[in-house]
Amino acid sequence: MKDIFENPLVERYASKEMLENFSPKKKYSLWRKLWIALAEAEKELGLPITDEQIEEMKKYAEDINFEDAEEFEKYTRHDVMAHVLAYGKQCPKAKPIIHLGATSAYVGDNTDIILMRDGLRILKKKLINVINNLAEFAIKYKDLPTLGFTHFQPAQLTTVGKRATLWIYDLLLDLKDIEYTEENLLPRGVKGTTGTQASFLKLFEGDEEKVKTLDKMIAEKFGFKKSIPVSGQTYTRKIDSFVLRVLQGIAESAHKFANDVRLLSGLKEIEEPFEKTQVGSSAMAYKKNPMRCERMTALSRFVIVNGLNPYITASCQWFERTLDDSANRRLVIPEMFLATDAILNIFINVSAGLIVNEKIIEKHVKEELPFIATENILMEAVKKGGDRQELHEAIRVYSRETQEEIKEGKANNLIDKILKDQRFKISKEEIEKMLEPRNYIGRSSSQVVEFIEEEVKPYLKKYSDFLGMSAVLKV
Repeated sequence: MKDIFENPLVERYASKEMLENFSPKKKYSLWRKLWIALAEAEKELGLPITDEQIEEMKKYAEDINFEDAEEFEKYTRHDVMAHVLAYGKQCPKAKPIIHLGATSAYVGDNTDIILMRDGLRILKKKLINVINNLAEFAIKYKDLPTLGFTHFQPAQLTTVGKRATLWIYDLLLDLKDIEYTEENLLPRGVKGTTGTQASFLKLFEGDEEKVKTLDKMIAEKFGFKKSIPVSGQTYTRKIDSFVLRVLQGIAESAHKFANDVRLLSGLKEIEEPFEKTQVGSSAMAYKKNPMRCERMTALSRFVIVNGLNPYITASCQWFERTLDDSANRRLVIPEMFLATDAILNIFINVSAGLIVNEKIIEKHVKEELPFIATENILMEAVKKGGDRQELHEAIRVYSRETQEEIKEGKANNLIDKILKDQRFKISKEEIEKMLEPRNYIGRSSSQVVEFIEEEVKPYLKKYSDFLGMSAVLKV
């Protein structure tokens, strides 16, 4: 249907894998698997639940009767209760024990944690591939001198590869954040209506050890070492902030990279991939706009700003819980994951196909190199007996004059001015040697090799099974 709003994250940007991760099918299947796990654990700990009931529940774990659930929700006004009733309609034998002792947050919160954990795994795989693409790029161009920029003004030279390591390092920090978050992410477990586990204590006739064992069993059934130690009705919403902050970090890194490429594209030094049939402008047919990187910055801005939501939500929860978190979280959590997924899809695509215009880079270096070389010229002239302060002033005056002349469209003749000044006592041959760009890149090449070998490759080796992804963009 095209007569109602369509979410661009779904229609244009996010991958099928991430869309499936936050799909109603996966969400409500997880609810049912959590109810099955609860029934199995309760049976194992001595409650009167039969194998027949559990098998009936398993039969319909993936076969969700959505229409029934929608009808039940119309009059219950409660999504969890609606799905309990819908599941019970399919499983009449198991109906009496579905959701036994649990509160809505049992399925809702535990499912959200599982979905976020699985979403992080999807993002991690894509992040590794971006890092790998940029690592290959950095090594390839580790020796290519380019203008460094501070304040977007020409500064000392760096290399194209060295600049790429700055992008990679940001992403490595994000990868470490994902790893830490995965390692420390715990589910809500089985805590009851206000977190006291009173209902389960009643079920097990006051046996606290069985209640504690039940909590641990549920966590382990879904791949966690344990559950959070305490909760109200819900897990502390700070956990959402904890997870979504990682997504903000990825968006920060992607925004920085995309902005850099956009600026370099304006200089015609480095460009994103551009298809043969791609249209840059509906009016100006010659244009090659950096639209992929522009989209990255747009989506990154969405993630960064949306990341404020979980902090406000967590801070506004009253006592054991309030429901003002619900509608907000339904939007914020999936959409931040979908948008970050879209960012990384574009990032993979762009980083695999960056176009480096070496001649333009060389031209820009040569235009600025006379200014950059003045410090070396000054030191050499002083070695030959010149007065450092006097020569420094001469260079300052000549540099200002030359800059004004360049603004008038004239060529950079700073070197000619210095050669004509007898106080410098330097030959043309000596200055030409000083104008070799590689003399001004410092340890750039070595830094690239050291960084990739020591910092990046251990992660690429660790996650070698993740490598080999490509990203074909929908638009």
